[in-house]
Amino acid sequence: MKRFPVTLLCALTIAIGVTGWCQEAVPETTVVPDGINDNFRNPELDVDEWLERFEVESREVYAARDEVLKACGIKPGERIADVGAGTGFYSRLFAKKTGWDGWVYSVDISPNFLQHIAKRATDDGIENLTTVLGTDVSIRLPPESVDLVFICDTYHHFESPQQSLSSIFRALKPGGRLVIIDFNRIPGESRDWLIGHVRADKETFRDEVVDAGFEFNDEVKVAAFEENYLLRFTKP
Repeated sequence: MKRFPVTLLCALTIAIGVTGWCQEAVPETTVVPDGINDNFRNPELDVDEWLERFEVESREVYAARDEVLKACGIKPGERIADVGAGTGFYSRLFAKKTGWDGWVYSVDISPNFLQHIAKRATDDGIENLTTVLGTDVSIRLPPESVDLVFICDTYHHFESPQQSLSSIFRALKPGGRLVIIDFNRIPGESRDWLIGHVRADKETFRDEVVDAGFEFNDEVKVAAFEENYLLRFTKP
């Protein structure tokens, strides 16, 4: 089989239209903590350190990867955007699931993560994967180019959620799916770190996605999840 190098996608600039919003002042709890993404933008980011955090069985979303894959409902030949791909373990699983006729776009704001993903994919013989350097307002994918957008423990990191959701909405094909996994922020129950790190609760995040034009489908109960939840949406 002919091998093609995994490359960093140089996307054409996509004009970002900002939808008009009629809303009340944003409560303080929905403000993204200052510097939440500084570690990922740091050119000295040590990928090995994050591998030890992300790809371990003690992390819920890693331990539950089989259940999560099932909830994504991936079909052979689909094109998938893994937004906030991190070390890329879900990207690699998606690439195998969608097969050679499909494609995976690993989107992240960290060049170091993307370099790791590209090298690991090449080493593993994964040829249907492209890395994409996203921004704080866009996933930088062409309109109607993907069937599924997957966001795992990353939505709360969106610094401009309305604009990011707008770019995701454009990138999805009509009928395309959006899967979001995030932390359940429950005052009085959740860990102090989680309360300070995650800006809002599940209902607020769900409403933001619906306000961006998506239809809410359901919440999938994942047996291994204690602090996380999984929501599924569709682009009409």
